[in-house]
Amino acid sequence: MADTFLIYGGAGGIGSALAKRLANAGHALHLVGRREDALRAVAGPLGAGFTVGDVTDPELFARVATDAGPTLAGIAYAVGTIQLRGFARLTAADYRRDFEVNALGAALAVQAALPALKRAEHGGAVLLFSSIAAQQGFTFHASIGMAKAAVAGLTLSLAAELAPHIRVNAIAPSLTRTPLAAGLLANDASASAIAALHPLPRLGEADDIAALAAFLLSRDAGWITGQIVGVDGGRSSLRVKG
Repeated sequence: MADTFLIYGGAGGIGSALAKRLANAGHALHLVGRREDALRAVAGPLGAGFTVGDVTDPELFARVATDAGPTLAGIAYAVGTIQLRGFARLTAADYRRDFEVNALGAALAVQAALPALKRAEHGGAVLLFSSIAAQQGFTFHASIGMAKAAVAGLTLSLAAELAPHIRVNAIAPSLTRTPLAAGLLANDASASAIAALHPLPRLGEADDIAALAAFLLSRDAGWITGQIVGVDGGRSSLRVKG
């Protein structure tokens, strides 16, 4: 029987790229997203099941656990927000939204999937998504940087608590060309300027992230846990000349 992987945000840029990689490797999939039409467009060609719902709905996670089946080889929580606003303009509602979608949703998704992950024959795998903004300070990133730092902390805590049977890792991307980031990249000059800030001077593509995501969920990564890996063109650790 094929291993089953659960992907929250399965119709998004990174989530759908990951779904295609896992399906091409012969795995069964269950996808979660807010829009049924977008989920059908991704799930149909891949033969994947899906659940429609919003991660801010606390009842969603139990429903997904039932729909996805009794055993899961892995779960990826590829859901996020990009809210860039000056600190003086941020409201309590802004902070709550970013935290709820990025961090609290991740925790509840893993918690609901835990019984199914524990049944995985070769051990379950969890993949979360932090951000370069949790490692470096950027203006206008106070809310999202705080939320993504919470994801990093959650990754380390769960990796310790769920070892040895369940591995937990995270990817921390830099700005990536996805529908979520389309508003930031609509201006070609701005997009080029952001790309030039990376030692590898381009923006990330969804498949750049999905390639590592598929590996971290696979048995080939069986001795990797508690890691937050940057896929960021070198921006988090290197400086370009000039």
